Amino acid sequence: MDFLDGYVVRARLFPAMLAVAPALVFLLVMVGGNYQGLGLPEALITLTVAVVFFAFADIARRFGRRAERTIFAASGGRPFPTVLRHRDKSINPRSKARYLAFLSRELAQAAPTVEQEETDPAAADEFYVSCGDFLRERTRDQSRFNVLFAENVSYGFRRNLYGLKYPGLLLNAIAAAASFWLIYRASGTNLSQYGVVLVVSAIHALYFVAGVTRKSVLDAGDLYGRQLVLSCEELERAAA
Repeated sequence: MDFLDGYVVRARLFPAMLAVAPALVFLLVMVGGNYQGLGLPEALITLTVAVVFFAFADIARRFGRRAERTIFAASGGRPFPTVLRHRDKSINPRSKARYLAFLSRELAQAAPTVEQEETDPAAADEFYVSCGDFLRERTRDQSRFNVLFAENVSYGFRRNLYGLKYPGLLLNAIAAAASFWLIYRASGTNLSQYGVVLVVSAIHALYFVAGVTRKSVLDAGDLYGRQLVLSCEELERAAA
């Protein structure tokens, strides 16, 4: 039952629902006055809508992955633990040295020194990307690495929502324009109903313009990368 997975629901389905929220509210207002109760046709429609939502979740993932490839082009299209860089001060230097030694042993590859990182930062980043790939494969147990899983969900949510930013704003504009037109045609008699759509559209547009940004994805990626590196503590204990 993959569609019930916590990551799928929170990181894919929720962004999809947020992206289409104004259009969904508009449709609910349109059909609300004609609701006659729940029969077989309505039940089938409800089931269809549920399936459509999970189709939207898949679309959210694809749009998010496309945005990710653009944002993280230098690392093969995914966030990597930049906190492993010697020049990054997010992690205590002694802890970082221990993590790099552990990762170097596991990968059978020497970690770059400070001088090597300064001389050839791209080559050093290749090692850090490999570290991220290794750690991701070793930390798939959600219950054991629950904090990392939470950061991964947060990153996936922001990435997928950012991927849907402009399609979401386009749907918003269509729903708002349709509401204005229907209010005009109805001479204001449905102002309260379609006014709700306009309020939702305004809040939605403000959030998508100000809150759904490239920086928000990068910040979530950094937090995820940091927690990914901190998982070395648990992996080291298990290997001891």
